[in-house]
Amino acid sequence: MLRVADTIMSGNDENSASQRIALVTFVIRVVSAFIALVSQILLARWLGTFEYGIYVAVWVAVIILSTITCIGFPSAVVRFVGEYRERGEPALIHGVIRASMYISLFCSTAIAAAGCLILYLFPAIITNYYVIPVFLAAICLPMLAIEGVMDCIARAFNWPKVAFLPTYIMRPLAILLLAGIAFIIGFPANAETTLWAAIGACFISTIVQFVVLLKKLRKEIPYQKPKYQIKTWVLVALPIFLVEGFYTLMTSVDVLIVSALMTPDDTAIYFATTKILALVHFVYFAVRAAVSHRYSAFHTNGNLEAFQDFVQKTVTWTFWPSLLMATFMAVLGKYFLMLFGDEFTSGSLILMVLLAGIVIRSSIGPAEALLVMADRQKMCAGIYAVTLAVNVLLNFSFIPIFGIMGAALATSIALMFESAALHSAAKRTLGIHAFIIPSKKQPQEGIA
Repeated sequence: MLRVADTIMSGNDENSASQRIALVTFVIRVVSAFIALVSQILLARWLGTFEYGIYVAVWVAVIILSTITCIGFPSAVVRFVGEYRERGEPALIHGVIRASMYISLFCSTAIAAAGCLILYLFPAIITNYYVIPVFLAAICLPMLAIEGVMDCIARAFNWPKVAFLPTYIMRPLAILLLAGIAFIIGFPANAETTLWAAIGACFISTIVQFVVLLKKLRKEIPYQKPKYQIKTWVLVALPIFLVEGFYTLMTSVDVLIVSALMTPDDTAIYFATTKILALVHFVYFAVRAAVSHRYSAFHTNGNLEAFQDFVQKTVTWTFWPSLLMATFMAVLGKYFLMLFGDEFTSGSLILMVLLAGIVIRSSIGPAEALLVMADRQKMCAGIYAVTLAVNVLLNFSFIPIFGIMGAALATSIALMFESAALHSAAKRTLGIHAFIIPSKKQPQEGIA
């Protein structure tokens, strides 16, 4: 075990580098998951289920929008930086980084402003207790979008600390600290006060990440006048935008539909259950963050056998730790829910259903990143569009009958469908077998 750890931490080969990044990302995500869990427990107890339900519904919505409003440029940066570094073209690296920042900032700001204008003119389109929180959340949107771009820029250069510490450690700690101070000095313990704290936290984490990232980029890339290939980047980013938009909606649409069809109290219980799932999800997240740019490099090199071998490793890195964490949470999940409050323990069975879906999904590893980095983003977008439709249809069908358990059943079934579709697409179009049980057949050159 010590020899393996030493190889990972000191090795210079690509596998060791990817494992090292995944390990660092994993550690950060473990710490961040713990911080997120503690912060959500404290907020749930401070706010009560009703106000907490309002806060999480609005916050989930703005997080989704922050991903969508970047129109695919964060992941496009990962792909193009990996490609341009492989080809030794620093001018294009400078260009794609600048373009991604400017375009994401413009789009997110425009959408936030448009949303506020619509809500100002037609406030009756949402329930009145959501109106002010939505206005406040809109202030966070451009900052969250820029953070998403900076995360991916740092990932493309193998800087997991720069990518994830501000977003997953600094921001939640700052929200908790600022909210706690506000409540202590006499501000009301409600969703609005908490969202003001979130605005301050977003400013802090975004500025810190920008300063650190800029300093490292100046050292890493020799300066050349930026070259821009906007048409090429947009043509790649837009299908990725569809992939990420459908994926983000698919992973959070259950919370949104629960908040639309049921009370804030039900939303609070369901969201608390999904937060516990983050302790399992971060395994997949860590591996995906570590290997996405390597998928691009392997695809560019054209060595299908090496590509298949690397993909099989990433599936293994994803599945077994996910299964271990899921087993752990299946045993202790009820006790984690008790920390939120006695009323939250009703989510125990829901947790079991959602865990099953996540384990099945982990059996194919980060297969959607594989397709996107191998220029199959349009196919991936199509898969996610169909999966999202299945998820939405099942949620609207099951929730009126089974309540929040219906949302869990719908989400897990959709995850099974997604896994089968992504595996089939990778096999059919790339000749790559992305599944925990290895294929006995060797990949055939020329398929990719």
